[in-house]
Amino acid sequence: MRIPKTIQTATFHALPPAPRHAITTHLPTWECMIQLSKLEPEFLANFVDMYPRILLHKDIKQLIRTLLEYAQADAQFCLPFPSLEGANDCRTFITAAKRSDGLESLATDEVSIRVFEVGVRIYCIFFPAAKTPLVMPFWCNAGVGISSRLAEEAIAKHAATVHIRELALNDTPSENTFADPLGSQLALRVQIAHLMERAPLDPHRPSRLAPGDVYIYQTGMAAIYFVHNILTRWSQRKSKTVMFGFPFHQTTHIFEYWGHGFEFFPLGTEFDALEKLLEVEPVLAVWTEFPSNPLLVSSDLTRLRHLADRYRFALVVDDTVGSFCNIDVLGVADIVVSSLTKSFSGYADVMGGSVVLCPSSQLFAELKVLFEGSYHNNLYPADAEVLLRNSADYLSRSKVLNENAALLAEYLQSLVSDKDSSVSQVYYPTVSPTKANYDAYKRPPTPEYQPGYGCLFSVEFDSLEATIAFYDNLHVHNGPHLGAHLTLALPYTRLIYPKELEKVEAYGLRQTQIRISVGLEEPQGLLETFKYAIHKANMAKRGTSIQTVMFCGNIRSTTGQRTFLVV
Repeated sequence: MRIPKTIQTATFHALPPAPRHAITTHLPTWECMIQLSKLEPEFLANFVDMYPRILLHKDIKQLIRTLLEYAQADAQFCLPFPSLEGANDCRTFITAAKRSDGLESLATDEVSIRVFEVGVRIYCIFFPAAKTPLVMPFWCNAGVGISSRLAEEAIAKHAATVHIRELALNDTPSENTFADPLGSQLALRVQIAHLMERAPLDPHRPSRLAPGDVYIYQTGMAAIYFVHNILTRWSQRKSKTVMFGFPFHQTTHIFEYWGHGFEFFPLGTEFDALEKLLEVEPVLAVWTEFPSNPLLVSSDLTRLRHLADRYRFALVVDDTVGSFCNIDVLGVADIVVSSLTKSFSGYADVMGGSVVLCPSSQLFAELKVLFEGSYHNNLYPADAEVLLRNSADYLSRSKVLNENAALLAEYLQSLVSDKDSSVSQVYYPTVSPTKANYDAYKRPPTPEYQPGYGCLFSVEFDSLEATIAFYDNLHVHNGPHLGAHLTLALPYTRLIYPKELEKVEAYGLRQTQIRISVGLEEPQGLLETFKYAIHKANMAKRGTSIQTVMFCGNIRSTTGQRTFLVV
């Protein structure tokens, strides 16, 4: 069997073309992922590029060094935010008498907010440098820090003799809503509204989505964080939030750390249990991913809608994995959240998130008042410009992503019934028991675009040995992120839940699963690449010796202080 061309990208570096604001990294071999899951500082120090919510971007680190030097803040560190709200939220979280994440609290006199202008206003949380690991969870989970492009511009202006100026906090406007001189933010909202109304399931629905009903944020997690916080102010009752289905793991942290309580239905099919809960206590909102990450379960949205109407809670649908070019959930959800970072952008060089208030929702008027009274535009204009530019070919890219993912899923599914194959299960909407739920909200085809099932799937093997052999011989890029222009493989469960493998196995997540985000590569070449890796996995199943790389770029790591990871 022909050996596929190996990936030339250096370990710890971004996917090509590796632009300045890349949000990916390449971590070849299973051993690399084992090392990453330990979160040891010595290992993390090797990264040149990484998702900016996981590790600070180099431009943000440079800006922090500049601000610390200006502030003469010895033995201090700081995290910069584009808004006072974000900085205040961070301070409240890390100084709480009993932190909801279980970590040690900082004393209130250890933490301060300082405001600087370097061509743009920045709100910084200062704290002892030694306690940085206790502060980073807020940065990672909430996603409301500054963007790397904002940091780049501030550094450039400082280098061009624009002096840093510190402002008195009491004299500072309460928020820092970015201006939109080139109209890119408005154009982005128009673009999202247009795409979400393109080829609707019900062309006669009376209410149409307007650009003013689209709210944009600096990251997808910021969109989730702010929606959740706004909803906690919607009702006077202190009600729980429900997560229906096993989601991207960071989402559950938002509900666990903030709000009035959290109920989790991880399978996304536990309707009887959900109804029992609703009968005895009010619920603020039910959130669901459509489909879920990484098991691609599509919950029954119609049934959730009936429950929402009956028990009067907000139904929030995260359509990131399905992607709104393929699915139309405007008619069933009250709120739709999307990570624009993923396939909408598609080139792994910018972050962003969107929130849409569904105009046909019975809650629309109430929610609109809340959002208009709370929303501040913290998406940096330069990021909006890149999102707008990248999304110009969103439909044509998504066509290729859909087709490539479907091709690979079909091939892998054909191996499940083969007793000599190491493949035991494939997770993709086309082969899922919940396919009918997905199809119920799949957009109708048009001459312009044939909707599909998205770029993400997972494949499960019958042994850990076969899983490792497949992963180490799959010649694609390896690392976090999805929806990029190049294929990415990730041992999601093993990386994210190394100490909870038995717990999450009860929800269907196993360390023998590999998550695949399919890219834009030539389909037959991609298929041959997967066939080669399957060949190696089957050799491992038969007990044939396979030469594999045992260490990640000869990088070893030692025990260190706790760090925090998101994917």
